[in-house]
Amino acid sequence: MRLVGHIFRMQVQGKDVIHGARYSSPLDCAVKTLESEGVKGIFRGGLATLFREAIGNAVFFCTYEYSRYWMHNYLDSSRFSGSSHFVAAKDIGIGVVSGGVSGMAFWTATLPLDVAKTIIQTDPDPHVSRNPLQILSMVYKRAGLGGCYAGLGPTLARAFPANAAAIVAWEYSAKILESSMIIGDFNLICRPENRNKPGGNMQLMRNSTLQSANSVSRGFL
Repeated sequence: MRLVGHIFRMQVQGKDVIHGARYSSPLDCAVKTLESEGVKGIFRGGLATLFREAIGNAVFFCTYEYSRYWMHNYLDSSRFSGSSHFVAAKDIGIGVVSGGVSGMAFWTATLPLDVAKTIIQTDPDPHVSRNPLQILSMVYKRAGLGGCYAGLGPTLARAFPANAAAIVAWEYSAKILESSMIIGDFNLICRPENRNKPGGNMQLMRNSTLQSANSVSRGFL
């Protein structure tokens, strides 16, 4: 995570450097930062990142769960067909929309904190305030609310497809892993302590088969 911050420094290193770039690589940036600022320099912007991730993920998953629940309730009604092709398209569509909207909600809620984080990480002055709220107050005084949301358009344009793809991939991976739980259940059945129980194998087989069938029939998590 902190290496990403040093990549940001490389990307925004000033054009006023006469004798070429200040850093030749992310590793060189990290080493020079460690030499000049110590360990604290490596973790510059960590508090802003923590706030961004905590708030952003809370917003993301609340939006994701609510949007998924609402769309499933609407599309599972009797007005829509229950064919297998429709179910597959419905699952993908819900994943795309819920993931994309959740990603946009994440960045809408946290972009000001990301702006503060970027300023903290890229400011050449090592003594600049690392308090994200103080940085945001300074930005607001200079540029207003627009300054706090600088780059909102491109960020949202990137957030929708990126998070839609991530959620669809995650849901399908979870579905495949749930289906593969049958193998793990049969390995459990073959344990010696279960083999020695009267009727234990049949009971475990029935339970594992029912659980796996229910998991697959539910589709996505």
